[in-house]
Amino acid sequence: MRLQCEVEVLSRLLPTCGLRGRGRAARALLSLGRPPGAAGAGVYLMVCTARDRGGARYKANVINLKTFLSAVRLAHQGNDTGVLPLSPLVPAKNSDVEKPKTKMIITSRRDYPLTKSFPFSLEHLQTSYCKLARIDSRVLSLRRLRKLDLSHNHIKQLPATLGDLAFLQELDLHDNHLEAFSGALCSSGLQKSLQLLDLSQNQIQALPLEFCQLRGLVQLRLDDNALLRLPCRIGQLRRLRFLSAARNKLPFLPWDFRNLSLENLDLFGNPFEQPNPLVPNIQLKIPLSLLECAARATVNHRIPYGCHLLPSHLCKDLEVAKTCRCGSACLSSFIQITVTMNLHHVAHTVVLVDNMGGTDAPVLCYFCSLHCYSQFLDRHLQSHG
Repeated sequence: MRLQCEVEVLSRLLPTCGLRGRGRAARALLSLGRPPGAAGAGVYLMVCTARDRGGARYKANVINLKTFLSAVRLAHQGNDTGVLPLSPLVPAKNSDVEKPKTKMIITSRRDYPLTKSFPFSLEHLQTSYCKLARIDSRVLSLRRLRKLDLSHNHIKQLPATLGDLAFLQELDLHDNHLEAFSGALCSSGLQKSLQLLDLSQNQIQALPLEFCQLRGLVQLRLDDNALLRLPCRIGQLRRLRFLSAARNKLPFLPWDFRNLSLENLDLFGNPFEQPNPLVPNIQLKIPLSLLECAARATVNHRIPYGCHLLPSHLCKDLEVAKTCRCGSACLSSFIQITVTMNLHHVAHTVVLVDNMGGTDAPVLCYFCSLHCYSQFLDRHLQSHG
């Protein structure tokens, strides 16, 4: 579709700069179509002039374009102007000519919008120091959000619908009143999109087992909570590069911590216990129960399982099965000790764990049998003999 006419192109950004773009109309060829060889590229409006024969392309909104062309057709047919879907010729609103807003920062309660909604085009939203007790449902409808900063508020719980923000990459919940992080959020769309999570300065004592499903995490901040343990499968966070869990209540680290590969690690100010491999916690039951034998075989031979085959509590037990130093699994029958690990084995840069300049921390270690523990004990005594 082509139309020869007088065309004047105006920039919608000029009014926002206090400028007027009134110029002279030029003879042009107005075309409506698609780029050559791009069948699914959408509809474009192209303006060709004597100075620019190649033309300038403008992507058209299909719905608005249909309405506009429908009105042009009815006017061309000479229909009664009273029934035409005409718009009043009045100056445009700022929202009509301004570029869609993608960033909004609110740092006081008085600036928080109460009567109007947030722009749906937002990609970065910060609402700090607003004394929010919960996350606003209007925020949860911003599907384009990539960065959400809710720090320095009074939020106690996180809604499950927060997981519907499928493009969210950074979530800052620093300095709130959170006591838990929902396992449902870890199983939502956030497990692929979320790269930075800040839960520092809250009241969290433990993270759910599902937390390790957030496989996209690169940076995790857990400082100044009341954590008694880290997730036992934390080593599954293969992309994690920055971890800080300073000033918590961690007595030791999970065995899977060895599988991390970090650039920066901060565990300062935790009450780590002194490892003593000679004082084991023996939970080994001989002979092994039928459940223990079946569970070990399921994990060792990687036999598929699920809630459609096993009770849900057994599936959860299998997911947290412990791994012996020999590589075999053990469920509820094991020997547990703590051993010392230098944190430089998992991180390039390590913040000292105490005021004495140490970089060692205790790590849990499991044995599936007396034989495995005896072998370890012999090597330990020889190396310290």
